[in-house]
Parts: sequence; structure tokens; C-alpha cells
Amino acid sequence: MAHRSGKKTAGISRKSNPKRLGVKLFSGQKAKTGFILVRQRGTKFLPGRNVARAHDDSLYALKEGVVTFQTKTVIGFDGRKKKKKIIHLS
Repeated sequence: MAHRSGKKTAGISRKSNPKRLGVKLFSGQKAKTGFILVRQRGTKFLPGRNVARAHDDSLYALKEGVVTFQTKTVIGFDGRKKKKKIIHLS
């Protein structure tokens, strides 16, 4: 028998639950009022026509319509140009 116990696994390797982020409705799909369009952390996608941003940065529909995506060049505070995606409901 061994005179020492074997090494134990590290306690920091526990997995957290998935947060289920991402796009929920894609371009061309119909959305009803209150539908979640995107779950996100930060503002990777910006709200457009008939779309609002929730307190956790999720985007949701204000009216019924068809989802469309648009890419727009936005100038940041430091003067650099960034491409942002905007979600509209038409």
C-alpha cells in the first residue's frame, strides 16, 4: 500500500451553466411584439426600427414585423471606424 494519498483534482475546474446567448430570430423571420431577437452581453448588435434594448442588453421587438439586418460603419470615441450590425423590424 502507498504511504501517501494520491493527488486530488483541482477545485477550480467546475463548469458554469451555459447562458444561451446569440441570435434567436434570423433575417426574414416573423416576430411578434415582445419576442427576443438577440441575447447578448454588451452591444454587439444595435437596435433599429421597432426594436428596443433591455437592461441586460438583449434586443426585443416592439411591434410585429419581419426581421432584417443592416451593417453600418460607426465612428468610435477614439476616431476609429467599426462595423456594427443593426436589427430592424419592418
